[in-house]
Amino acid sequence: MGVIYIGDRATGKTHLAMELANPKSEYVKVISPDYDQLKSVLYDEEQGGTKATRSDLGFNTYSLEIQVKLPTRSKKLIVDWIDSPGEVWRQTWQKDNAVIWNKLVDKMRQSEGILLIISPYRQILKPDIEQPEDFVTQQQWCKRFELWVDFFRYECPNPRHILICLNKADLFCDIKQEALKLAYDPNGSQMNWQQRDSYVVQKYFRPIQDQLEQLNKNISGLSVRCFITSIYNRSLLELPWIYLGSFLAK
Repeated sequence: MGVIYIGDRATGKTHLAMELANPKSEYVKVISPDYDQLKSVLYDEEQGGTKATRSDLGFNTYSLEIQVKLPTRSKKLIVDWIDSPGEVWRQTWQKDNAVIWNKLVDKMRQSEGILLIISPYRQILKPDIEQPEDFVTQQQWCKRFELWVDFFRYECPNPRHILICLNKADLFCDIKQEALKLAYDPNGSQMNWQQRDSYVVQKYFRPIQDQLEQLNKNISGLSVRCFITSIYNRSLLELPWIYLGSFLAK
């Protein structure tokens, strides 16, 4: 049983994972591998960016040992990060690579928690964002999420927790202001987890609110939580992992 980390192409999955290992941590620290080791695997110095996962390999598996500071004590998570290229979620790829796809689905069916990283849609972006056409429309975004709902219902109905992270928050909100509202404090936060989720859903996930409710209703014992994340704000970056540490760590 472990944590699965997934998402479509260009959602920033790899950069998020690498930044989580940055030594400048608050409550979440990647003990192993260290930042330099992870960067050597995930970052391309010549291109100045993270490496894309090769579609012909299907997925890569990384083992992360994460320490989370909680109110009572520090806890450790052993995370099996299964990093897959965006192409994996296309039906054409699945048909052409049935053996690899079935292995991935088997791993996901055995997981306790799933982190789904998604990108923002065009209409939610700040007015000054360059090349907004690089992002899908709200209608396309909602349609894609319907496919995720079907996937979780029919292919992967067993996880206890699904965490949906709307990434690149710096492109659609004031991340400093939002981090102040949502920030975790082991001595007593402004919001509990349910309040954070309600706030984020109402403000950023409203177009797919019905689908989120459908997920919760159709999978018994499932808890779906929504987050906004950015590599440029440590508090927002750590929140999903603090949540997992609170509910999954032994």
